[in-house]
Amino acid sequence: MRVSYNWLKDLVKIDISPEKLSHALTMVGLEVEGEEKLGEEINNVVIGYVKKVESHPNADKLSVCLVDVGKEEDFQIICGASNVREGQKVPVAIPGAKLPGGMKIKKAKIRGVESRGMICSAQELGIDDVLIPESIKNGIWVLDDGAPVGGDFKEYSSLNDIVFEIGLTPNRADCLSMINVAREVKAITGAGLQLPKVEFTETDTPISEKATVEIEAPDLCARYSARLIENVKIGPSPDWLQARLRSYGIRSINNVVDITNYVMLETGQPLHAFDYDLLAEHRIIVRRARENEKITTLDGVERTLTSDMLVIADGEKPVAIAGIMGGYDTEVTGKTTNILLESAHFNPANIRHSSRKLGLRSEASNRFEKGVDRAGTVDAANRAAQLLEMLADGKVAKGVLDEYHDPVKPGTLELRIKRANDILGTNLNEEYIIELLERLSFAVEKVKDEILKVEIPTYRQDITREIDLVEEIARLHGYDKIETTLPEGAAERVIRPAKQVVQDKVRNVLAATGLAEVITYSFISPNAYEKLTLESDNVLRNSIEISNPLSEEQSVMRTTIVPGLLQTAARNNNRRINDLAIFEIGRVFHPSADKLPQENTIAAGLVMGEDKIGWQWKKVPRDFFYCKGILENLLQNLNLEASYEPLTDREYLHPGRAARVKVDDKTVGYLGEVHPRVIENFDLVDRACVFEVNLDLIANLYGENRMYQPLPKYPGVTRDMAIVIKEEIPAAKVEELIERYGKPLISQVRLFDVYRGKQVPEGYKSLAYSLYYQAEDRTLTDEEVAAIHEDIQKELEKQLGAKLR
Repeated sequence: MRVSYNWLKDLVKIDISPEKLSHALTMVGLEVEGEEKLGEEINNVVIGYVKKVESHPNADKLSVCLVDVGKEEDFQIICGASNVREGQKVPVAIPGAKLPGGMKIKKAKIRGVESRGMICSAQELGIDDVLIPESIKNGIWVLDDGAPVGGDFKEYSSLNDIVFEIGLTPNRADCLSMINVAREVKAITGAGLQLPKVEFTETDTPISEKATVEIEAPDLCARYSARLIENVKIGPSPDWLQARLRSYGIRSINNVVDITNYVMLETGQPLHAFDYDLLAEHRIIVRRARENEKITTLDGVERTLTSDMLVIADGEKPVAIAGIMGGYDTEVTGKTTNILLESAHFNPANIRHSSRKLGLRSEASNRFEKGVDRAGTVDAANRAAQLLEMLADGKVAKGVLDEYHDPVKPGTLELRIKRANDILGTNLNEEYIIELLERLSFAVEKVKDEILKVEIPTYRQDITREIDLVEEIARLHGYDKIETTLPEGAAERVIRPAKQVVQDKVRNVLAATGLAEVITYSFISPNAYEKLTLESDNVLRNSIEISNPLSEEQSVMRTTIVPGLLQTAARNNNRRINDLAIFEIGRVFHPSADKLPQENTIAAGLVMGEDKIGWQWKKVPRDFFYCKGILENLLQNLNLEASYEPLTDREYLHPGRAARVKVDDKTVGYLGEVHPRVIENFDLVDRACVFEVNLDLIANLYGENRMYQPLPKYPGVTRDMAIVIKEEIPAAKVEELIERYGKPLISQVRLFDVYRGKQVPEGYKSLAYSLYYQAEDRTLTDEEVAAIHEDIQKELEKQLGAKLR
């Protein structure tokens, strides 16, 4: 919201510098985000009167003007503008003047004729092209006849103004009006308001005999007020009105349109002027649009409407999109003589919805979206009628058409003085609090000891609870005056829940392992399941759809984190980052019998490329076993021992390189290499491996207490064993048998080689193990180790058909 300092001074009797006012506004919550000093680069520009215009003797396109600038003698000025005429009042930069861009004005000879200054155009005075009225866009700036000759042009045109850019919070829509900002300044400074006095003369003919208003959608339009102003004369607005609009970034159009914009800025109530004579049957009907109904708006664009939008219609057709933009067919033009003035209250949610759907926003829709004062529609219409009578010679018809459903009344709240002080940590007395509230124009009545009844004006729609009143007291008293205190209370030992402990530990372990944490969206595209090549009956496809998705790419809630990790890997690959190790801790969502979905916390990871440990080490491929090592390290740090089983029900994993992860015979997750088809679908450049573990299940299995055992006192013995077994027998089964029949002396089993080749029959594989034997109470003999080693070989042959190689 732009706020003119000069305009504020007209509305409230302040004697405070702009700098202090800017600080004061910020301290009460109306943050001044910036200041614009209009005309800062302009100096020594006065108002001149063109007394005589003659052709330049040596140039066809130049004129020699005799200009009265309020000095003892008239100034001769050479002017190249085609619209300069005798009798005009114009801005004149006299010798010594400075203009925007650093231009300095001096006496000069132009084609042999002396020139003492320059008659200025709006562009030369630094006015933005979009703010210059069409009438003076291509020539000098022609001022009103009442402009004082010799007066300071900056002061006359309000270019000596400072405009504050105030960043309003959504709840302070009332301050989208100059009058309500003035009320805030009055509350801050204690100065008196001097609001405009609205007076005008009405004709004898009642408006009810010339027009009608009907509201067919009272849920979308609570109030519609209209006034009729006849015999208006369309023309340019006076300089003061153009200057006010210009300070807000609004270009002057004509006196009627400018008045509606001015009153909107002044009161916060948007208005719209219809050409009364172009309204069929002189009727106004506020109704829902018909499906696919069309209207051409003021910007010349034909728009197709839907039945959830609100329109203003006459007896035949829509003539405006309610609260957003008027129609082209009934706009005010130079031929308009009679005006029907609209001042209404529309449903904010509907205006917001329609505005977004149409891609059409305006100053009016911005205010209606945030909520305007329903009680102020007639007051705004009367103010506009006053100005139309004053500036357009209009005749105001008697009375107002005012359809008012569900009238609004000032709200009342009770305020407990002790409660307010307890919340703020202050000790403010009752009289002082009453003074603060009354400075805000709140009516205050004492109900009983330290309890006040406060009446809230209708324009303060943000005040609905006692705590809102407490906030008003705090900001007016001054947040900087409230002492800083620390909260008091008994400190209790907080025991973190197991889920939180596990999540923190998992995050730390994975990061220490070398994985980078990423965060992906919980909303994904349904197409992600196609890329994962999931079958139609796969449970992961049973995802929850979003009712109002931002886009198709984020229209369902994820049932797995893998698509997000694969997309992250693809983006990194696009930037030539092919060696990748990432993880995410997030939630997945599954439908449930309750209204809310079932949520599970998952830790997921992805690795691809190579691990380049150092210059003296070989590169390590980030394959299935690398991924398995990360997962085993994670579970070991959680004091859990995992077992693995083949996994075949995840279509996006390689069928021979995927495993189910189990702890205490409970499945807690999986790991595996991504299927080549999925790699291709996500445009990845290398093989990738992923894992997912359910941290909710892990939290129930997590053992926080570690079990320690002493280091062995006696040496151990290592024996190697190479066996040939069928290809389909997993290595885990071999290790299980070795450990079972090597108890209690065998302490470690390590697979150090897998071979398939000429010496091994087809359909078989060779596994080479290193077995470590050790006793806690003695040094083992060769005979003891040999006996156990032989027993293990026999059991492997008996149960698995294994042969020594």
